Formats: sequence, structure tokens, C-alpha cells
Amino acid sequence: MNLTQLLQQRLESEGPIRVGLIGAGKFGSMFLSQVPSTAGLEVTVIADLDPQQARVTCGAAGWNAEQVSRTRFVEDGMVLVAADTVDVVIEATGHPTAGVAHAQAAVNEGKHIIMVNVEADVLAGPLLARKAKSAGIVYSMAYGDQPALTCELVDWARACGFEVVAAGKGTKYLPSYHTSTPDTVWDHYGITAEQATSARMNSQMFNSFLDGTKSAIEMAAIADATGLTSAPYGLIFPPCGTDDLPHVMRPRDTGGQLHHKGQVEVISSLERDGRPVHRDLRWGVYVVLEAPNDYAAECFRQYGLITDDTGRYAAMYKPYHLIGLELNISILSAVLRNEPTGCVTNFRADVVATAKRDLSAGEVLDGEGGFTVRGRLMPACDSLQLHGLPIGLASGVKLTRHVPEGQSLCWHDISIDDTNEIVRLRRSMERSCRTEWNICEPVVAVPPV
Repeated sequence: MNLTQLLQQRLESEGPIRVGLIGAGKFGSMFLSQVPSTAGLEVTVIADLDPQQARVTCGAAGWNAEQVSRTRFVEDGMVLVAADTVDVVIEATGHPTAGVAHAQAAVNEGKHIIMVNVEADVLAGPLLARKAKSAGIVYSMAYGDQPALTCELVDWARACGFEVVAAGKGTKYLPSYHTSTPDTVWDHYGITAEQATSARMNSQMFNSFLDGTKSAIEMAAIADATGLTSAPYGLIFPPCGTDDLPHVMRPRDTGGQLHHKGQVEVISSLERDGRPVHRDLRWGVYVVLEAPNDYAAECFRQYGLITDDTGRYAAMYKPYHLIGLELNISILSAVLRNEPTGCVTNFRADVVATAKRDLSAGEVLDGEGGFTVRGRLMPACDSLQLHGLPIGLASGVKLTRHVPEGQSLCWHDISIDDTNEIVRLRRSMERSCRTEWNICEPVVAVPPV
């Protein structure tokens, strides 16, 4: 509640917090736009594959020429991490293997890291968080992004003494989106390819949001951070508006659509016939909670909460998220309070590459949001039993056999460099979990109603 006071004290006693940003894309540029108006925060180094474009981005984000001239621009994120002018690293590349490498380097350098890169967090976050804790640094989700905001709501509910029944976010979803490709994505967004190109919008990245992969990744991150779990069959994206949250997002045996209490789930802003949902939560996050007793349930009614027909389930939600415009909260929390704004605590959920169409031996996978695979959410123990191929490593690798549409891929379906450091790190994490859990009984996946 007093971050601005702590920042002022820091500025007076030690000088500004020095930030290094890796990846000056949309998220990064939104953060950069807040820097000129935040006394006590200074971006000293920016790493981007196109440093000149990053300079242009700073100007477009409201920086003056002097601010740009004081900042160092480099191509290599590792150079930024090693710089002695950086206190905290923001990893905003969106590239899973690069993100893991940058996070490991930040840990080795003893620098706090804010992981905008949820893909990397889901790929190897449990190991990275453990290493960061051992090194005495903060490994944090990015405030402003939906996973961190959802984790905040979950923490609020639990701190108040409520049981969390469900938590997640809203998005635009129809079942047909699962097979969307970068060639068809703009039709669903209602713009032309030319308009997207002029706005420098990445078709594969935007397609990841549409085909369900990004939703699966974000729900896995929330599960790993909060202890909530996924349904065994993954996400079902029920159409649901804010007024209907307590009715829809409760267990099936009480009239809702959840597989179990304590579940992560994404709700759709579209009905299955394409009509818009009333009072949708497309841009926001939510938590559904249960009253612990009759008195609390009566308080729900007295203070105007919308509940289900039993009066015991209610919801709280945040209708919007401002992405990089809110990222300062994570930076200040890490440096001034030594606390993350959400952090993975265990490997509970995974996102496994799943064929968008019939795939043939010899084809090369193109990863998240591409033409070949999408990400499917599943419990981590199911992924380990399947030997599932994580979506974060499903790019640039060749298939060794035919995989039918809709089937999740396994490690033995591909040819991959086993000496690659990130591959070895991921497999090390999997081995550790198999040993810790001894025998992981399979979960029977019941198709959703």
C-alpha cells in the first residue's frame, strides 16, 4: 500500500532503481511509456534484436531525446543481464528457451527477474524459482498480465478466509479457433492482413491467443503458483458473463461446469453460436469463492454480492488488465519489498503440444500459435505419464512419425538435440518430479459435457 513512499525513500538514499528490459515489443513498449512519469525508476539498458527499432519505440512511448541518449541499446540479452548498471531484469521476449536462458543468467548474476515471458515460466519455472530462492533473489510474474492479477485475487480470497472454488481469466473463444493458423487469424479479429502488418502485429503471436495456447499457458502458470489445478481434460472455455460466474464456475454436482473445486478455467466472451456474452470478462480476471459458513453467506447478500442460487458461491473480478502499464508494481515489489507479484511454487500443470491437423513424419513443428500445433492444458502428472512434449520446445523440431489431428505429442514423436541446455534442464525437472511423486497414477479424462 506504500510502494510510492518506499520508492521515494530509495531514491533519496540509494538513487533510482536501474532496470534492464529484454524485448521492446508491445508489452515492453507499454512499460517504457510509464518510465518518464515514474520518479525513481530508470531504464539503463534495453536489449532487442533490432536496437534501432527499440530506439524508435522509446520515442513513440513518450521518451525525449535525452532519455534515449542515456540508455544503452544492445542486441544480446546476455549482455544486458551482465551489465553492472542493472538491478532488475525484465524478460519480455515471449521466446520460451531464450527466456529460460536469460532467467538462469539473472540468477547467476544475483539480479531480480520479472518474467513477462509466461512461456518460459511454464517450461521450466519450478526449477528457475527454486534457483532464484536459493540465490536470495526475486523471481516474479509480471503484474498487469492476467496470471499475476489472478494470483493476486486468489491470495486476497485465501487471506480473507475463503475457499477458492475457481480462478482464471476471460478471452474470446469458439471451438473452431483451435485450428486457426497465422493465415486465418486476422479474419477472427476483424482486420485485414495489411492492417495488421502496418501496425507491426505478429500473426503467430496473436494466433496463440486465439487458438487456446496462450490461455493454456497462463492457466498452467496460475496453477503452478497457487496450487489450484486443471481439469484432466484441459480447458473447456464455458461462455460466462460476470453476473453468471457464481452459477457457471462451481462444481458440476452443484449445478455448475467445473470438474472439481479449486480449478483454473478460462471463460469465453462468446456464446457457442458466436453471439456476445452479456457483461463479458474478455479483458479481465476473476475468482469464485465459497462462504465458509451461513453467517458469511448472509453477509454476501447484505452487501450486494451476486451469488448462485444457494447463496454460498460468489465472485470477485477485475474487468480490465493494463499489461505493461502496470509492470512497475512488480519491479517495485521485487526491489523494495523483496516480494514477487506471483511466483511458481511447484509443477502442477503443463501445456503439451497437440496436433492442429494430421501431421506427417518429417514435418518441422513451428511452435506456439503456428500452423502445426496448439497447446493443451493438463495436470503435470498426466503430462509426465504421457511423456508429453511441452509446447515451449515444439518449435524447429522434426517429427519422426505420423500424428493425427487432436493427438498430443510425446518426446518420442520428435527428433531433438538432447545436449541442448534448455532441453536438459526441462528433462531434469521432469525426472525430479517423477522421483518425488514415485508412481503417478493416471487420471481418467472424462470428456466435458
